[in-house]
Amino acid sequence: MSIIIDRVNYIYSKDTAYEINALKDINLVIPDGQFIGLIGHTGSGKSTLVQHLNGLLKATSGKIYMNGEDIYDPSYSMKRLRSKVGLVFQYPEHQLFEVDVFKDVCYGPLNLGASEKEAQLRAFEALKRVGLNEEYYYQSPFELSGGQKRRAAIAGVLAMKPEVLILDEPTAGLDPQGRDEILEQIRKLHEENHMTIILVSHSMEDIAKYVERIIVMNQGEVLFDNAPKEVFRHYKELEKVGLAAPQVTYIMNRLLKKGLPVNPSVTTVEEAKTEILKALR
Repeated sequence: MSIIIDRVNYIYSKDTAYEINALKDINLVIPDGQFIGLIGHTGSGKSTLVQHLNGLLKATSGKIYMNGEDIYDPSYSMKRLRSKVGLVFQYPEHQLFEVDVFKDVCYGPLNLGASEKEAQLRAFEALKRVGLNEEYYYQSPFELSGGQKRRAAIAGVLAMKPEVLILDEPTAGLDPQGRDEILEQIRKLHEENHMTIILVSHSMEDIAKYVERIIVMNQGEVLFDNAPKEVFRHYKELEKVGLAAPQVTYIMNRLLKKGLPVNPSVTTVEEAKTEILKALR
């Protein structure tokens, strides 16, 4: 599903003393099947932006097109939009509510009009895809660990068979193993289903490792929009807006200044290893 965001503005508490211009003339084109990292400091507008993509928020001005259709056209179905664009919130508790995990995952397909049998089949498939063990299917979602809750929340969205999956800080609060497991599951979804993924994250290492394009938000505007290597070349500008590049970027730049002929634009540990070994030969 291709997405066009055309001159979108959003103002919180418009025409009041508390008015905040959260998005300012956002123009973006997101092709079908792209894996995007969306980064920015707290208050930069990234969460506000993604909530526009499935209709949770409506732009104060501007247009959003999904596969060429204007989602603000009165005849456009928001229910259909939300079946195609799935949003997993930063805190899974915000979208888990049923008495057990399996019923929770079934809720989305049932709400879209699927039969009970179809909803159950989708739930089983989604839970397996996120790697949640069957022993947890009939437990209360609130008895699960943080990582298990996130898997259940992602499964609930996947059961609706979206074409776009938006994940707002899906690894926040997880230990390194849990973080890696969640991100690997997301990577598999992208590769196996050609699904458009928008990953909102504060972790530059995670962003550098998985995404093919980075959109950087700052004060409601798009500051950078490019491939990871190109974005992280601007690490000094990122620092000025409260962000940073992956640690590898800093290490490689220091090695270059020390006289080692390495490419400072590498963004992952494996790329850095290859560069350093090549320079030492």
